[in-house]
Amino acid sequence: MSSEENEAIVREAVEAFNQNDLQAVDRLFAAGYVDHDPSRAGMPPGPESVKQAWSMLRAAFPDFQVTVEDVISEGNKVAVRGVAGGTHKGELMGIPPTGRRVTVTLIDINRIENGRLVERWGETNMLGMMQQLGVVPQRAGG
Repeated sequence: MSSEENEAIVREAVEAFNQNDLQAVDRLFAAGYVDHDPSRAGMPPGPESVKQAWSMLRAAFPDFQVTVEDVISEGNKVAVRGVAGGTHKGELMGIPPTGRRVTVTLIDINRIENGRLVERWGETNMLGMMQQLGVVPQRAGG
């Protein structure tokens, strides 16, 4: 597949997340999909882990949305820089709902094979999120 086709798959996955379209996961993610994000440690590979992760995030932030700011694609890899945000209305990692709106930056590198996502390496500004939720103090002047 071309870089452009792979980019389209990643953009479709972002849109599926934004629409909370869990049915699209089976079409977009390979059976052996692996997410290398540390927050997904212990989750089994495959589309079911994606559905679990998306559902947990949606339970905490029902209005969570991702906006793609930049995409760089070459061969079977697609890198995305984005901004995501939502309102904390449900429990998140043991943190009770705060009602606060959070905005975080993220960078993902996705690998695609045969028209499906097979691997992801992601970095999300979790410290910033925890500061916005009031769980971690912000630096003076920050």
